[in-house]
Amino acid sequence: MINDDQLLIGLLSISDRAAQGVYADQGIPALEEWFGRALASPWRSERRLIVDEQARIEETLKELVDELGCHLVLTTGGTGPAPRDVTPEATLAVADKLMPGFGEEMRRISLNFVPTAILSRQLGVVRGKALILNLPGQPKSIRETLEGVKAADGTVVVNGIFAAVPYCIDLLGGPYVETVAQVVKAFRPKSALRPTAPQG
Repeated sequence: MINDDQLLIGLLSISDRAAQGVYADQGIPALEEWFGRALASPWRSERRLIVDEQARIEETLKELVDELGCHLVLTTGGTGPAPRDVTPEATLAVADKLMPGFGEEMRRISLNFVPTAILSRQLGVVRGKALILNLPGQPKSIRETLEGVKAADGTVVVNGIFAAVPYCIDLLGGPYVETVAQVVKAFRPKSALRPTAPQG
């Protein structure tokens, strides 16, 4: 039974070699560790590790959103220009709406670190009442994309994409998600703010 007050996150790692057991998947553990630090609201996750096949990716995205009721789905892997990289195609195939700002911002953040970020085809879409985001595959890049770029003193230089995610989930009819401001501060218009419990 779905608890509408609890954020349900679908974590989908797409990698031929990890799915075949050649090496351990790093994407899902990195995401779960990050959410453990970043979210002040209750959440749980559904995890999937699959090969780079478009039909399989589409099927899994539909399962996570349509059957399990995920409010947010994050994919890792398969967003480059190589022939087997088909995550964006699969994501677009199941999309109701394109959210181009997410892909633009993910590349802008990553370009602060590596010039090859311009090769990434990451994007964001809405399916039903769920937000689906394609993230990088490496744990360090995942963290940078979600949190943004910070100066040595902790000042945010470039906002991470997650700052906009809780309000997007609000607009889609999902649960009210609060974050740990020291990790990433969620932004909402003043009219959308609710009283919050103090964070300990």
